Amino acid sequence: MRGISRTSLTEVTRRLDENVLASAGATSGIVLGGELFQVVALLTEEHSLRRWLADQANPAEAKSGLLGQLLESRVSPSAVLVACDVVSAKWSSARDLVDAMERMAVYATVASLRSAAALDGLEDELFRFERIVASEPRLRDALTRDGVGSEHKLSLVENLLSGKADPATLTLVGQAVTHPRGRTLEQALENYGHIVAERAKRYVAVVRSAVALSEDQQSRLGAALTRAYGRDIHLNIEVAPEIVGGLSIQVGDEVIDGTIAGRIAEAQRRLAG
Repeated sequence: MRGISRTSLTEVTRRLDENVLASAGATSGIVLGGELFQVVALLTEEHSLRRWLADQANPAEAKSGLLGQLLESRVSPSAVLVACDVVSAKWSSARDLVDAMERMAVYATVASLRSAAALDGLEDELFRFERIVASEPRLRDALTRDGVGSEHKLSLVENLLSGKADPATLTLVGQAVTHPRGRTLEQALENYGHIVAERAKRYVAVVRSAVALSEDQQSRLGAALTRAYGRDIHLNIEVAPEIVGGLSIQVGDEVIDGTIAGRIAEAQRRLAG
């Protein structure tokens, strides 16, 4: 987000933290997150409503009043408060409005994970599930196939993760499966991982290595990237023998390819040119 949307996101996040999440427990945070995800689904499905709520020409009081009427019998007063606060703010586009609502839902879902270690664990669980989905075509098909009901998909996710992952992970994976918002399942999971990382004021580096990295190597790599980017870096490491040797590191849109396979491919491109 940029400009006015970035400013609005900062303000609604501050009010969410101070007015709602400061007193929320683990269970209530996850419940609130689920309710806000319901609002995200509503805005995603109702195009006219979304555009009207994002129109800066419409009064903030009218926006919050309309959304409050739509939500009061569906979700808790806390969810209504947060949702109305979001739509009352100014956004550059309808997409930014829904993105902000989704962020509030993620922030509420992970509210109980206050330590860096807990957030690290959640990021790792999301990344591992994303890798499993990418490597298991039959599982991916079962979770993404059109015509399969949301309840069936959620049941499959629960069978896979219940008792094995944090409840917040279960909630976020369930949302990625049932309401990807035009993204692939992998993209939705990656997006949630980045939001969690931003919540912890860190970047996520996806590291692909031909062999497993030792704890010392991971620590030195993390420290080097932290110095380079000026912010704590969380490493998501994937062992990929096909790269032969070296490392491929992706931080946001930036890719550092130091793999042997990458150098061979570059040499082939130059020869072809």
